[in-house]
Amino acid sequence: MNVAVSPETFVSGYKTDAIEWQRIVGTPRFDYPIDYWVAVLGVQPETGQIDFLSKWEPNAYCHYHRHLGPTTVLVLEGEHHVIEKTATETVHKVRTPGFFARNPGGDVHMEFGGPQGAVVFFSVQAVEGGKLFEVMDKDGKVLVTATIDDFLSGKLKG
Repeated sequence: MNVAVSPETFVSGYKTDAIEWQRIVGTPRFDYPIDYWVAVLGVQPETGQIDFLSKWEPNAYCHYHRHLGPTTVLVLEGEHHVIEKTATETVHKVRTPGFFARNPGGDVHMEFGGPQGAVVFFSVQAVEGGKLFEVMDKDGKVLVTATIDDFLSGKLKG
């Protein structure tokens, strides 16, 4: 018998403590608290596909960034907050466990974990040369482009 569970009550049983995580923290260059973790689950270099988990500490952000290619998102635990800014508006979305979406890429946003943090699965298609994300300053200037190789080599930490 299948029992339907609403997204608001879904709790993941995924054992995230048995995974090798890379921790990424901010520097004084950023005026918001950056503290998140990344764990690569699988990569297909020949097709430019990477699957990974991101885990945010409570009320902490990842860097302001743009996804360059198509991205699939599944929230596993906690609250995943996304703040999207355009020329005309700012939208704050709160995603709870069970939230699933496929996005085409190109979106610029901030992400952070809610009061208990968040764990989110991402599947990302890289663009030319294995490029995944552009990390930007608050004015939209690209500071660095993160690649599949950066994820695999541990260069994200620095």
